Amino acid sequence: MILLVAFAFLAGVVTILSPCILPILPIILSSTIGGKVIGKSRPIGVITGFIASFTFFTLFLSTLVQVSGVSADSLRLFAVVVIAGFGISFLIPSFQTLLEKLFSSLSRLVPQGNTGTDFWSGLFIGLSIGLLWTPCVGPILASVISLAITGTVSFDAFIITFAYALGTAIPMFAILIGGQNLLRKIPWLLSNTAKIQKIFGVIMILTALAIFNNLDRKFQTFILQTFPQYGVGLTQFEDNQKIREELDKLHGTDPTNTPTIQKDDLPAGKQDMGKPMFDLLAPKGALAPEIIPGGEWLNSKPLQIAELKGKVILVDFWTYSCINCQRTFPYLKKWHEMYKDKGLVIIGVHAPEFEFEKNKSNVEQALKDFGLTYPVVQDNNFATWRAYDNHYWPAKYIIDKDGYIRYSHFGEGDYDETEQVIQELLKETGAKDLPTQIKNNSYTNYGKTPETYLGYWRIDNFASNEHIANDQLTTYTAPASVPNDNVAYVGKWKVARQYANPQKGASLLLNFDAKEVFLVMRPTDKTPGKVKVFLDNKPQYLGEDATSGTVTITGDKLYKLINLPTPGRHMLKLEFEDTNTELYAFTFG
Repeated sequence: MILLVAFAFLAGVVTILSPCILPILPIILSSTIGGKVIGKSRPIGVITGFIASFTFFTLFLSTLVQVSGVSADSLRLFAVVVIAGFGISFLIPSFQTLLEKLFSSLSRLVPQGNTGTDFWSGLFIGLSIGLLWTPCVGPILASVISLAITGTVSFDAFIITFAYALGTAIPMFAILIGGQNLLRKIPWLLSNTAKIQKIFGVIMILTALAIFNNLDRKFQTFILQTFPQYGVGLTQFEDNQKIREELDKLHGTDPTNTPTIQKDDLPAGKQDMGKPMFDLLAPKGALAPEIIPGGEWLNSKPLQIAELKGKVILVDFWTYSCINCQRTFPYLKKWHEMYKDKGLVIIGVHAPEFEFEKNKSNVEQALKDFGLTYPVVQDNNFATWRAYDNHYWPAKYIIDKDGYIRYSHFGEGDYDETEQVIQELLKETGAKDLPTQIKNNSYTNYGKTPETYLGYWRIDNFASNEHIANDQLTTYTAPASVPNDNVAYVGKWKVARQYANPQKGASLLLNFDAKEVFLVMRPTDKTPGKVKVFLDNKPQYLGEDATSGTVTITGDKLYKLINLPTPGRHMLKLEFEDTNTELYAFTFG
């Protein structure tokens, strides 16, 4: 824990050198104007507001949005308005007087020893910066953010985030003090403070308008494309085995035995047990958790476990781009058709792995594509996922007529056993005329290569000669030989947290052992992308989505690239004809 805090603090300090600081730098510099030229009250207010705002919203923004119904964009707009308001006050003296009266009133609310109006004006600016700033994060802060998304924030996560914000605030404070000293030491600047204040007022207003129109993000992208090596390696010191082991502990997992999500088999130590978590028809224990309200319901009105007592309920956690989930759909559809009139209710809980899977229209299209007609609820904030203490896609929990979980299963397989449980629990309700023979042909997974993520958050077995440069356009090269189960980027790529975006002419190499290869992809800005597929340096036509040797990326989904007659080890090569594709993760079968 101490190691993570120390490295988080250091990561915050070096953030001042990253391209992510550029869009908010005008706001920081403008904060040196408007208060007393000599004095630390305003800078202290700025960094105090920044530390508080960044720490709070990093950890609790998802929860705040869920509870209050206020969107993250609305909070961002509020911060933009605050920044623009300060810019206007620099230009209009009467408005500045009004703000000073407001801050003077606030300062009187504080007991003896308050820091006055300069502190409060700086505090509001700092609060806004904390809301607007999206840092170039390394593994430590990215790991904390993943905890925040699922609402599992701990005291340790708070300390780590606070240390990161404090580290960032130190050079920020130095910039503020340096700006004040510059004004004090140069007579011409001091004598023209009023004019400089108006210039900075215009700068703040223009900056606020730019942020409102997302030009700050476009500017950052322009900088990275123009200077691809700018900021490379700033977070590389975080990327080591000791840090990753500490991050595993932060998530409450055993670093020597971390299960891979979307994996066909059970967690290590469970493979030979036959019945994960619950024995077959486990005795009644605690009541099943409720479906947490708040998500959109599809194919049904909102349902509650309590109101379905007397029926057998199968809760299925899934996400639509997961190949392991997709291979369970035929069995779920069969059980729905066979047993819905006998008392079985299937509830699909769609817990998205990737950001684009949160889109309701995307989920609706997936339901249509896969022919799923049973009730499905979106669990974008992982509220129901957490209630069930779930960790896997897919995962099935079967609840009896009295509301108790009697069986669960993770991953694919054991379909005969699952159907047997359904039948036994239906018999408890008095259901009759159930099928006498159970026969489900399980899918055989020949894939030996593990699931391979392509964004920097969870990428592993990366073989390119260069280190990943987070969120930066960088040129990569491949080694002479790509090791087994490794992936390598070639050419110019921008690697984001969840995905990798190849530029025109770039390629990807993957040394895999499987029969089938699948890849989650989506088009950038809805513009279709084209990817050429090669197997062992020969054009590949066997995949369902690569029958012409080229895959056209038209939607956010999992694409089927390879389907060989027999499994084996091969070299996959993808060539990208444009910059319009985002790549998320490979899975194998």
